[in-house]
Amino acid sequence: QVQLVESGGGEVQAGASLRLSCVASNLIISRSVMGWFRQAPGKEREFVAAIRWSDSRLVYADSVEGRFTISRDNAKNTVYLQMNSLKPEDTAVYTCAATLPYYNGNLPRAPAPFFHWGQGTQVTVSA
Repeated sequence: QVQLVESGGGEVQAGASLRLSCVASNLIISRSVMGWFRQAPGKEREFVAAIRWSDSRLVYADSVEGRFTISRDNAKNTVYLQMNSLKPEDTAVYTCAATLPYYNGNLPRAPAPFFHWGQGTQVTVSA
């Protein structure tokens, strides 16, 4: 059974940084598109960033471009989201997601076609 376990969330002040981690079990991250999504209270799930398995191409939401960086460590089977210059509007539950292996569509910015999801980690940014 595939498991994605996030960690690294917390409460910080505006301008601070956090690094989220997502450790995958029973899934080889270098064979899947890995992504990060977030959901704030009362809002729909929002795409944050993704990294493609085949060429490590990256894509970001406009709201985080230049502040957040997605990366992966294949040896540790772990995906990271480095978040800098955090803003109160970044407050949300951040969730890691993975497509099925060898997904060859366009780099996704929406929940579909991500197939596996973690439980999420809370990030709270105060003004």
